[in-house]
Amino acid sequence: MKKYIVELLGAFFLVFTIGCTVMGNGAGPLAPLAIGSALMVMVFAGGHISGAHYNPAITFGEWLARKCETKDVVPYIVFQIVGAALAALTVNYLKAGATSTPMSVSPLPALLAEFLFTFALVFVVLNTATARSTAGNSFYGLAIGFTVLAGAFAVGNISGGAFNPAVAVGISIMRLSSWANIWIYFLAEFVAGAAAAFMFKMVSPGDD
Repeated sequence: MKKYIVELLGAFFLVFTIGCTVMGNGAGPLAPLAIGSALMVMVFAGGHISGAHYNPAITFGEWLARKCETKDVVPYIVFQIVGAALAALTVNYLKAGATSTPMSVSPLPALLAEFLFTFALVFVVLNTATARSTAGNSFYGLAIGFTVLAGAFAVGNISGGAFNPAVAVGISIMRLSSWANIWIYFLAEFVAGAAAAFMFKMVSPGDD
């Protein structure tokens, strides 16, 4: 159970940071720096307990790459989404006076943007946090956090820069994204997780 609680906490603080830095008088153009940093520290905090996925696409990709036990897949995803939802509700309470307008996205560019950086994120996780050749390294949290930071700066204005189905739920609850667009995130991100797992197995054969 402790693994699942850690997954909930990690997803909570990631989405909480997104909401607090984006809504109202937040961090403005520096929001991606805070978001990537929040993810980095939570990865370092929980990596030794749960693997610090905090992201259903990562859980799915790790499962396909045989880096996550089947029995953990559904509980991980459930606790990640619950953590994201709780964070979004907390932000809505704390920033009740802030107005938020759902971002307008074009489906095809958003699909591509979310696919590319979710692929990059899952690929980085697999190679820095799960691969035998990098076992015991001290940089995996930094690599993971900076992947999200880079993605948010690069394509945040195209897709919102979720790269995470739990985050997609969170930003929908916070009205930063329309519920009508949630399929874009789920489709792009889960497909990207699968593609990253395939690429990892191709470049690191036998790394089970």
